[in-house]
Amino acid sequence: MIETIKEYASKRIDLLKIEATEKSSLSAGLITYFVVLLVAFTFFIILFNFGMAFLIGKALDNTSYGFLIVAAFYVVVMGFIIAFKNKIVNMVADQVIKFLNH
Repeated sequence: MIETIKEYASKRIDLLKIEATEKSSLSAGLITYFVVLLVAFTFFIILFNFGMAFLIGKALDNTSYGFLIVAAFYVVVMGFIIAFKNKIVNMVADQVIKFLNH
C-alpha cells in the first residue's frame, strides 16, 4: 500500500513537471512570436510614418509641416491612451488572466 502511494506521488510529480514544461514552452513560443511581430510592426510604423510625413509635406510644399502633422496625430493618440488608461490596463489584465487560466 505504501509502495503504491509512493508510486502515485512520484507519477503525480512527473505529470506536474510535464505540464509545467508544456506551459513554459508554449509561453516562450508565444512571447517569441509577439516579439518578432512587434519588431516587424515597429519597422512598418516607422517607415510608414516617414512616408506619410514626406507625402503630406510634399502636398503642402513644406516637408516640416508633414512631420509636424504626423507628430500632432501621435499627440492626439497619446491623449486617447492617457484618457483610457484604466480601461486599457483592465483589458490587458483580463487577457493575461484568461491566458494563464486556459
